Amino acid sequence: MNRKDSSQISEQLPPEASTEISGGEGREPKTLWHAMESGEVLDEVDSSREGLSPEEIRKRFERYGPNKLPEEKKRGPLKRFFVQFHNMLIYVLLAASVVTALLEHWIDTWVILAVVLVNAIIGFVQEGKAEKAMEGIRAMLSPMATVRRGGERRQIPAEELVPGDIVLLESGDRVPADLRLLDVKNLKIEESALTGESVAVEKSTGSVDEDSVPGDRICMGFAGTMVTYGRAAGVVTETGSRTEIGKISTLMEEVEQLTTPLLRKIEHFGKGLSVTIVLFATLLFLFGYFLRGYTADEMFLAVISLTVAAIPEGLPAIITITLAIGVQRMARRNSIIRRLPAVETLGSVTVICSDKTGTLTRNEMTVRTILTSDRSVKVTGTGYKPEGEFILGGDRPVNPKEDPDLREALLCGTLCSEADVYQHEDGSWTLDGDPTEGALVTMGLKGEVRRSDFPDRIDYIPFESEHRFMASLNRLNDGRSVVYVKGAPEVILDRCSYQLKNGEKVDFEESSWKERMDETARKGERLLALAVKEAGDREKVSMDDIEGLTLIGITGMIDPPRDEAIESIRACYDAGIRVIMITGDHAGTAAAIAEQLGMRSRHEVITGNRLEKASDEELKELIKEHSVFARTSPLHKLQLVMALQEENHVVAMTGDGVNDAPALRRADIGVAMGIKGTEVSKGASEMVLADDNFASIEAAVEEGRTVYDNIRKAILFILPTNGAEAFVIMAAIMLGIVLPITPVQILWVNMVTAVTLALALAFELPEEEIMKRKPRASDAPILGGYFLMRILYVSVLIGGAALGVYLWMKQVGMDLEQARTTAVNILVAGQAFYLFNCRYTMHSVVSKAGILGNKVVLIALGALFILQMIFVYTPWFNLWFGTTPIDLADWSFVIAAGLLVFLVVEIEKWVTRSITESV
Repeated sequence: MNRKDSSQISEQLPPEASTEISGGEGREPKTLWHAMESGEVLDEVDSSREGLSPEEIRKRFERYGPNKLPEEKKRGPLKRFFVQFHNMLIYVLLAASVVTALLEHWIDTWVILAVVLVNAIIGFVQEGKAEKAMEGIRAMLSPMATVRRGGERRQIPAEELVPGDIVLLESGDRVPADLRLLDVKNLKIEESALTGESVAVEKSTGSVDEDSVPGDRICMGFAGTMVTYGRAAGVVTETGSRTEIGKISTLMEEVEQLTTPLLRKIEHFGKGLSVTIVLFATLLFLFGYFLRGYTADEMFLAVISLTVAAIPEGLPAIITITLAIGVQRMARRNSIIRRLPAVETLGSVTVICSDKTGTLTRNEMTVRTILTSDRSVKVTGTGYKPEGEFILGGDRPVNPKEDPDLREALLCGTLCSEADVYQHEDGSWTLDGDPTEGALVTMGLKGEVRRSDFPDRIDYIPFESEHRFMASLNRLNDGRSVVYVKGAPEVILDRCSYQLKNGEKVDFEESSWKERMDETARKGERLLALAVKEAGDREKVSMDDIEGLTLIGITGMIDPPRDEAIESIRACYDAGIRVIMITGDHAGTAAAIAEQLGMRSRHEVITGNRLEKASDEELKELIKEHSVFARTSPLHKLQLVMALQEENHVVAMTGDGVNDAPALRRADIGVAMGIKGTEVSKGASEMVLADDNFASIEAAVEEGRTVYDNIRKAILFILPTNGAEAFVIMAAIMLGIVLPITPVQILWVNMVTAVTLALALAFELPEEEIMKRKPRASDAPILGGYFLMRILYVSVLIGGAALGVYLWMKQVGMDLEQARTTAVNILVAGQAFYLFNCRYTMHSVVSKAGILGNKVVLIALGALFILQMIFVYTPWFNLWFGTTPIDLADWSFVIAAGLLVFLVVEIEKWVTRSITESV
């Protein structure tokens, strides 16, 4: 769905529109929040900086409803049903029903209409399921909000926000509702979604004029806009459709409707097939009427038989169902497809560019090492459970309370952090905040240092990518005020003049740290520097204060590789897919993790500095020879994606931040992180990982290949049905004999094979070698020459068997109904046996797994058997379809024909495999 720029929409609205467009119930319009001081706003919404109580939240949610925009109007059930008839193949069938009615072949007419109706019902039900699936995806992708409720910081779904909630914002967040800002720290918000202004707006807390337009309301944060810098706290003033962006009904993100290049190809194929069928049927009519002496009525019936025989009316529904099943399978494996064309693209991915932290690793940062000026302390324990010891000299425990340098490191790590870890009722520990800070807070808890034991922070400088450190001004329990700083070692060390040694400040000796830092990084540990500076009586901290620091120590953290990522990378290599790690971590850390993951990178790690100096040609050479890139920026990701695409690679790229959006958008498959990813990264991506796990990408590629395989299997199965029927009709007309099968019998065969048998192929699991194949070319045809050859000879084989048995039965004097009934059953049996052949496109199906491996196939065959018994032995069906009961001798022809098809296809596959292997 195309979206207009919101600024253009705003220009088309009258000035009063922003206040007159209706919103949620229960609030008076035109409250000028931007013209009120923050204290007045809190009084007006009856809230406080500590947030609302649970009881008040419940009351307000009942009053105002969920914080979401109205959903777009959906097609009603009746319209959705009639849309199913808007298909060229269906039009041809309807025309055939009109002709049969004019000829007064009423049974034919009603059976054709029944087939059309069944096809419409299948499409109607499936579209309803697709809408429900998309609604589920919207729910999974809904943004979260960080709030303070009852004095506690929590993350909640944004839909649960109510006026009066206190919302906490930081860089990368989407503002979840309209807010009156209470506290800001270097806050900038990009508001182009609302105002069309591309430059981020610097925010403050002071009120502005009453008549200010939204773009000038610098004390407000508007729903749907993006925080690009700094942090803030604000009180919710409007939710849902009462927000500024809600008033003009502009949605920033939408899940696209189910439409793919494959479906467009099928639609084009349907139109071309329809024209071909009509032209060929016309020529056949003329041939039979003028050259074979058939009457007009007979030829009309023959032409209608050919028409319904050649049309694969069940194919569109089968393809749609196969795609939907694939998307559902992906969702169960934690891969949420936002734009369905990604399903097809996934099957041809040649390179996966992955972030390291949380994707290839567990995202449970743990401090393993603390380097002080003269010692290395090992920290035991894993994850955020605060259990572990501090080990000195191999196996000697040390108490942080008795070691001033170690205790100062714990104080700095705890007080200069925003994260919290807390225990659930089941005993597990959960992080609320940044993983790196979670590791520091857990480290402090292991040494009995808790943030709650100290006075509240006085001031701070938040961490930003531009300066790569955080500073916190704190008053300690002994009355001292200090500035604790943590950040990238190369940044902090440049700002240090001293170092801490046995609790005393001594001159800084950088050379004494470098070797130990490199040694720690080579073990795969992430380095973070901790420093301190006396603050005197300061009440504010500025960038100028972050000079002349005293280095406390360097922490070494490890985010261990995921076991499943190791296996998934190996699977990607087997599938011909290259894996590239792009991380902001230290080069030594990246190299160590890559080695543990088993990544194939024979050359040194390339850093961001080297990428910046490389020319376009040098960049292409670097990306060919290297698979690990460290200390990179989001811009480097974009450059690497473009360089790979220049070499005709199909690239999947992971990202989680606001600035990753260009690379995600540029990649063939943008993959956003569902847990740690910002809403902007999700909006720019085709796929979202619900668990932030690399294994889910590999699983999605496997499912993408499986979906493509199953669609190809379905086409490979359905077309010989139509081909065999068309062969029988054409041969009969050429020979000048009575038609071996009637139009209604043809429709019966088409429907039972499509509805029961072909549908079973949509549930096929991946073939064993699916991740051993090289990626397919993105422009490769669905069916190449080899498969077209198979469709042709299977059509002739099944059709020839049906025609041959029919002619023999007529020759020995059997009646027409018996011969036709046997011919119809041969067509069905041929397809039933051929179904097993289609389960594996190239490999033999003669095995326990090949015969019994898909329970849906067995269920479908059971249903088919029951339907055929009804078709042959019930009087009503004998009347409607012109059939008659047949005996065991006739059934022996049916079974023999089916086995013949099965054996011939298996022999053909064996011969083809033998030739391929010998070459």
